[in-house]
Amino acid sequence: MKRPVVELSDCIRCEVCMEACPSVFRMTDAGYVAVADLSAYPEAEVDDAIKNCPADCIFWEED
Repeated sequence: MKRPVVELSDCIRCEVCMEACPSVFRMTDAGYVAVADLSAYPEAEVDDAIKNCPADCIFWEED
């Protein structure tokens, strides 16, 4: 299964991913982006978040 990953060391916390795909990406109380633990991810919405991320820090990872 493919799972989206956020490279937190590169993330600028712009929230573009949360706007593109709020069912997958959220901000933690500590101020970092987290990926929801889902059985399947909406590929088109995640791809949109990847495409629009100004820090280019989101990618797919195969399990």
